[in-house]
Amino acid sequence: MQKIVLVEDEALFAKSVATKLSRDGFEVVVCDTLSMARAYFNENDEPDALLLDVRLPDGSGLGFLETLRDEELGVSKSLPIIMMTAYGELDDAITAMKLGANDYLKKPVDLNELSLILTKVLESSRVQQQLDFSHAREKQIVNKMQMLGQSDLLCKTRMQLDKIAKLVDNSSDIHPVILIRGETGTGKDVAARYYHDSGSWTDKPFVHVDCASLPRDLMEAELFGYERGAFTNAHQAKAGLIEVAEDGTLFLDEIGELPLDLQVKLLNVLERRVVRRVGATKELAVKAHFIAATNRDLTTMVESGEFRSDLYFRLNILEITLPPLRAREGDIALLASHFIETLARRYALAVPKLDYKALEAMNNYSWPGNIRELQHVLERAVMLCTNEIITASDLLLQVRTSVKSEIQSMNHFESMTLDEVEKYLIEQALSRTAGNVSQAARELGLTRMAMRYRMDKYQL
Repeated sequence: MQKIVLVEDEALFAKSVATKLSRDGFEVVVCDTLSMARAYFNENDEPDALLLDVRLPDGSGLGFLETLRDEELGVSKSLPIIMMTAYGELDDAITAMKLGANDYLKKPVDLNELSLILTKVLESSRVQQQLDFSHAREKQIVNKMQMLGQSDLLCKTRMQLDKIAKLVDNSSDIHPVILIRGETGTGKDVAARYYHDSGSWTDKPFVHVDCASLPRDLMEAELFGYERGAFTNAHQAKAGLIEVAEDGTLFLDEIGELPLDLQVKLLNVLERRVVRRVGATKELAVKAHFIAATNRDLTTMVESGEFRSDLYFRLNILEITLPPLRAREGDIALLASHFIETLARRYALAVPKLDYKALEAMNNYSWPGNIRELQHVLERAVMLCTNEIITASDLLLQVRTSVKSEIQSMNHFESMTLDEVEKYLIEQALSRTAGNVSQAARELGLTRMAMRYRMDKYQL
């Protein structure tokens, strides 16, 4: 639960605000003087946001705001702050913005509007913190990203990325867009970072944008940026993530989750290499390297109207397909050794050994979650194994048939058409989930809309 500190001396108004925000899922701490607020910040962890009145019995909220960032209180610059006043003087509003306030509201304050503004400010702060963390993390990275594995399929993928990076290094023209495909957990983000580290632009920003997690109402502003006054609460101009990646790499993860209206804007960026902030009249040139990734079937999404065909064709110029772990012969042992050593160091443990039966069980497992699942399985095993030996029982793998057996059991598909195979797989998924369309769609890696499209197609 997010904690909000409210500094307000009008008891009735403070009670109303606290009641409203509590109903909306916030924890509210009320301070009726600046001295109480100062004591709170000295004695407690930093809250998630601060609501601050301008005129209080023991001083000015603006003066408190000015000293709030001092090292004595230790309040971070990212703390969201909303100022409130019954007087609404323009000079005070300007001063508050200069001192780092996120918004300035005049009383009487509409409580529903306050809650909405607070939610947006908190979400914007969270995204900014993630970006700041990403920048700090990038500065600390010394070793280049590696794609571990010696299988033929992975070596081919590495060679493709190396070749593209070398060609781009030798070209002064517009950088090509790369589309990375692969099942969930195959390491698409690792491949993107490997490509970034393989070029001369490795010291430039690497901005990872998870299109599936960006809030829908903030997605456009976060990607493309906005000008001051572009919408309510846009008190300052802000560069979007596309601009932030200038001269570096913008990695658009889960591109299939991007809404259709933003797909049009992204297509314009990729075609013309310019970006226009929300509310702006001028376009800015963009020199970033663009990489998109998805675990979805974009061709099928185009057919069902979920993804624009023109954007798909623009993305599909250079396609890199990451192999699933079950197809990377010999790589499981190498990855397992790497993860075991890394995890043992993380938890200050002796590096356990992997016995033969455990390795055999791992090689026979189909790994639907791929490398990510392998890492999680080994993390649990490293922490809970006894006698510094990881046995098959420590892995807690679900009982499954071997990969070879699964392939052999698919021989009956050879006489079926593609439509018949697709219909069969959908029927099996619906049977396993007792007719739950949403769950069946998730198992097949489809959206509910795409699932409904196929059910109608096959009259299921």
